[in-house]
Amino acid sequence: MTATTTRMIFVNLPVKDLKASMAFYHALGFRNNPQFTDDTAACMVWSEAIHVMLLTHDKWRTFTDRPIPPTTSSEVMLAISCDNREAVDAMNKAAADNGGTADINPMQDLGFMYNRNLADPDGHVWEAMWMDMAAIPGATDEG
Repeated sequence: MTATTTRMIFVNLPVKDLKASMAFYHALGFRNNPQFTDDTAACMVWSEAIHVMLLTHDKWRTFTDRPIPPTTSSEVMLAISCDNREAVDAMNKAAADNGGTADINPMQDLGFMYNRNLADPDGHVWEAMWMDMAAIPGATDEG
């Protein structure tokens, strides 16, 4: 029998101000893993499977020569689930209160799914979302 390992994702993001970015992500509910944090990088943990590596621009450039997109660009939108609508709203407010931008795209409320988009201080786009799987249109209990 083979032991199973939990698959993880490490999202690497270039940031201008590491300390400010760490404070921003902490305010959103991420916690810091000091084992992978130094003056050039910080590991911010959302869950056992999801980690965000904040990398100074100099550190980022050790991994790639590709240009860092401007803060007005959207290279990717990262969606993370929240426990309820209130948590989505709280994350959006925390973004606005901690150097980010709230509601960079229109809020979406489909009844069974609710999301709001925010940007961190470097313009990286996040979608805070909540979904009620049992309320999805067309979902039935029949197999």
